[in-house]
Amino acid sequence: MLVFTFPGQGSQRSGMGAPWVDHPSFELVAEASRAAGRDLGRLVLDAPMAELTQTANAQLATFVMSLVVLDAVERLGVSPGACAGHSLGEYTALVASGAMSFEDGVALVMARGDAMGRAGEDAPGPMAALLGITDDDAEVACQRAEGDVWVANYNAPGQVVIAGTVEAVKTASDLAKELGARRVLPIPVSGAFHTTLMSAARATLRKALGDALFRSPEIPVVANVDARIHVDPAEWPGLLSAQLCSPVRWRQSLETLAGLGGSVFVELGPGGVLSGLARRSVPDVEMVSIAEPDDLDRLIDLMARPEAGIEAAHHVGEHLYMSERIVVSPSGGIFFPETTLSAPGTGLLPGTAPADAPPSVIAVGDLIGRVGTVEVRTPFSGHVVRWQATAGERVQEGQALLWLRVAGDGQP
Repeated sequence: MLVFTFPGQGSQRSGMGAPWVDHPSFELVAEASRAAGRDLGRLVLDAPMAELTQTANAQLATFVMSLVVLDAVERLGVSPGACAGHSLGEYTALVASGAMSFEDGVALVMARGDAMGRAGEDAPGPMAALLGITDDDAEVACQRAEGDVWVANYNAPGQVVIAGTVEAVKTASDLAKELGARRVLPIPVSGAFHTTLMSAARATLRKALGDALFRSPEIPVVANVDARIHVDPAEWPGLLSAQLCSPVRWRQSLETLAGLGGSVFVELGPGGVLSGLARRSVPDVEMVSIAEPDDLDRLIDLMARPEAGIEAAHHVGEHLYMSERIVVSPSGGIFFPETTLSAPGTGLLPGTAPADAPPSVIAVGDLIGRVGTVEVRTPFSGHVVRWQATAGERVQEGQALLWLRVAGDGQP
């Protein structure tokens, strides 16, 4: 199974949008700019690191660039079986899964970044990575410090991040070295994220969460707070609120994803930190990081390899498999699928058909849905295998909408 992971704050780089400027997926930056009411193109292309590391800017820029990469991957006809995101990346994962709209994602990330930035100013505190220490010993170091310091991230075996007040973090870091930590690395952020020092941000975020519409994820999303899958949309506002003051259980989340059958983990967005953490946490799976357009070929090559451990035809369109076809969007806009079509085990979007409904068979010219007011008709005949876009999703021109197995290939 293919797993998508999305990075959090700290992955941003000055000029990280430049390699994508000529790619069709860069259109998402203009869409996000309209939703945010500010020029995000300048932020991802020209902003210096001093500006880009400010919490509000870092989160919005990373979120938008991760969605650009996601859009580029989806244009290949590639879709995951599950996903998760590290801290801020959880919002990207929820958009990717169809649990929230693109516009709501932008609004929530803006509210979150602003609230966390202010909380960091009101209750300043550093974060530090402890390397070469067990989770238990990191927790003991925080407890023995007898101050406001806590574990903020369980990132990988031997890598734990702590956060709190300046003096408490220093004391806990010294104790961690005594308990076996090889190194202590300061993390350049503006607050003690994922600790109770972020409590002031929760009221603002809760209000924004109350204004957003959550839907059931189309694919499983593993939450930071408890490393479990949550399918009830009513649970996600509370999970995202709790995430502000709770540790990110990333190692545990990766183990959950691997336990679901995840065999290929793809990091989508700037940086590449999550791929390194995955190599340490779930070393038996394949990893690939997609940060620039040139990286897309690596993903296609990996998908085509039998030893990757997944059925690549479940994710890749006709450019690799002659018996498979992908119907793509003729324009940009909101996608409304034809509700008479069903796919094996996935039903309809938004899910009105039984899960055991037989796959629909369609002919050339049949209506599969609409993008805005534009009808989408299939140029292929075949059996419906999987929807590639969710009902109500904003899609781009050329984005994959429906995966078919062509008629006459011996399939039932």
